[in-house]
Amino acid sequence: MEHVPVSKRLDSPYAIVIRAVRGPADLAVVIYHDLEGLSLSIWNGKTKELRKSSFDQVTYATTITPDGQYILDLDDPTGSELGHLHATPMAGGASRDLTPGHGSYTVRGIDCAIDGQTVLVTAGDETGFYAVLSNVKNPNDARVIFRSNNEAWSGMLSADCKLSALETTDHNPGIRRFAVTVVDNATGEVVATLSDGALGPIRPIRFAQQPGDSRLLASTEVSGFARPLVWDPISGERIDIPLPSYLGDVVPLDWHSESGRLLLAHVDEGIHRLLEHDLDSGITTHLQHPQGAFFEPDTGSEFPVIWSSYYAHDGARRLVTSSWDVPLHILESRDSEVPQVVLPPSNVPHATQFASHTITSRDGTKAQLWVGLPKGLEQPRGVILEVHGGPNLVSVDRYDALAQSWIDDGWAYAALNYRGSVTFGREFRESFWGRVGVGEIDDIDAAINWLESKGLASADSIFITGASYGGFLTLLALGKLPNRIAGGLAHVAQADWVAAYPQMNPALQTAWRGFVGSDPTIDPTPWQEASPISYVEQVRAPAWLNQGAFDTRTPPEQAQRYADSLRDAGGDVVLEWFQGGHMPGGLAGLAHDYRRMKELTDKALLGQRWDQD
Repeated sequence: MEHVPVSKRLDSPYAIVIRAVRGPADLAVVIYHDLEGLSLSIWNGKTKELRKSSFDQVTYATTITPDGQYILDLDDPTGSELGHLHATPMAGGASRDLTPGHGSYTVRGIDCAIDGQTVLVTAGDETGFYAVLSNVKNPNDARVIFRSNNEAWSGMLSADCKLSALETTDHNPGIRRFAVTVVDNATGEVVATLSDGALGPIRPIRFAQQPGDSRLLASTEVSGFARPLVWDPISGERIDIPLPSYLGDVVPLDWHSESGRLLLAHVDEGIHRLLEHDLDSGITTHLQHPQGAFFEPDTGSEFPVIWSSYYAHDGARRLVTSSWDVPLHILESRDSEVPQVVLPPSNVPHATQFASHTITSRDGTKAQLWVGLPKGLEQPRGVILEVHGGPNLVSVDRYDALAQSWIDDGWAYAALNYRGSVTFGREFRESFWGRVGVGEIDDIDAAINWLESKGLASADSIFITGASYGGFLTLLALGKLPNRIAGGLAHVAQADWVAAYPQMNPALQTAWRGFVGSDPTIDPTPWQEASPISYVEQVRAPAWLNQGAFDTRTPPEQAQRYADSLRDAGGDVVLEWFQGGHMPGGLAGLAHDYRRMKELTDKALLGQRWDQD
C-alpha cells in the first residue's frame, strides 16, 4: 500500500458545499474546506470561471445574492449560531444588518429573490419562529410576515416575490411532520396550507421560475417514502407523482418549470440514481451519470440540502456529485448526452472507494454500512466506526479527508446510517422519536457484529467516533456496549441532555421536546434515560471529548459534567477544548484532531490509559 502522509492528505483543500444561486446570472456558491477554515468561491456557470472571495467568516450557510453583489451570512464571530443575518458587499465595505431591531436569533432559512435585493430570513429565538422579509439596500424596512410558536423552517420566495412558502408545524404542534404554508408577502395573510395530516410531512422544494406562476414543487411522504408533487396554492390543484415501480425514496431535487422537467434522486439502500420526470408526458427516464452521490440533505440547518444537483436557468442539468474517492465537482448535460465535467474536483491524494453493505439489527431492522479498507494489508490495524450527526442526516457516498487519513494509516473505516438517518423512508427516520438512543445503539451493536464477523477487528481494536448527535451516540455506546468498543472519540457531543437543555438555543429546545416526547422541566425521566452521563458507571473503554467553548447545540457545561462524572467513577476520560462553536474549522484543525485521535488509539492498542500523558 502506498502510504500517503497525513500532512499531504490534510493539506489538500477540497469543496464541501456547492449550492446553486437561482437566476439568469447562473452562479453557484462553492465552499472549500481550506487550511485555516472554510473559504468561499463563486462559480460562473456561463463562463465556467471560478473566482475566490476574500470573505473571511465563511460557514456552511454562506451564500450570495443572485446578482453576485452581496454575501449573505449570519454575523457570528464566535460560532455560537446566534446573531443577525448580514449582507456584505462582494466588492468590499461594511456589512449591513438585514434585521435591525430584532434580538439575536438562529437562522432557519435564507432565500433571496432573483432581483438580488429581496431577502427572506426564517429565524427562531425565545419568542418562537418567524419569517422576516428584508432588502439588502433598505434593511430598515424589514418586516415580519409570519410568526408561530411552533417550528417553522426554510422559507422561500416565489419568482415575483408575491408569495412565500414555509415548512410549518402549526397543524400538528410538537411533531416534526411539516406542512407547507404559503403566505401573501404584502399582507402577511396565509393564502393556503398543504398537509398530509398524520401521514406527513410535505416539504417545499422550489417555486416555478416564471413570475405569475404560483406552482410549487414539493416532497410528500404519504406513501411512507419521499415522492414529488406539484401544487398550486392559488388554484389548489395538486399533482402527485407516485412512481410505484421504485423502491425507497425518490427525492425531488429541482425543477425547470418552463420545460416541465423534474430532477429526482432515487435512493435505494443509500445508493443514488438520478431520474428526470416530464410533467407533460408523464414519462420518467434514467439519466446517465457515474457512480456517486448527487445530493446531501441537511434537514436541521439554514438550507434543506448541504449540496445538491440542480437545473441551470437555461435548463442545463448540473450534476453536483462526489464519491468516497473523488471530491465534490459538477458535471453538465443536456438532452440525452453524456455528462461532461465543467467544474473539476480538487486535486487530492489518491483515495479509497467504499462499498455499501446491509446489516441487520436484533429486531430485524436493516441499516446501511459504508466500509473502506486499506489496500495491501492482510489485516487492518483496527476499525474506526463513524456515526454521523443529526440524527436526521445521512452518510452519503462523498469524499472525506479524515476517513481517508485513517485508511492511509492502515485502518478500516466504516460509516453507519443508523435509525434516524434520512433517505431511508419515514419510519426509519422517525424511529428514534420517544426512544432516543435505543434503536441507534442496536444498530451500532449490529455494525460491530458485522465487522467482527468479517474479521476486520475485535472489541479491543474497534473505536467509535462521531460529532454532535454522533458524539452523543459515541458516549452512549461506551456506556451501553461497554465490552464491545476499545475507545470513544466524541466531537461536540451531547453528554447530559438535562443539563444541556436550558443552555441550548430556543430552536433546538423546541425540536428536542418533540423528539424526546416531553419537557425536561416537567418530566426529565426520558431525558435522563437518553443521557450518556447516566451510564458512566458501566463505561470500561477510554473516552475523548473534543468540545467547542461557544457551542449552543451541545453546550460546554454538560460536557464538563460528563467528564467529571466519568472520572469520579474511575473512568479514563480526556476533555479538550477549542475556541469555537458547533461547526468544524479548517484542515489545520482537522489535522490536529486527527493526530490527537491517532495518538490515543495507538495508546489504547498498547493497553495504555488516555488520561496519563
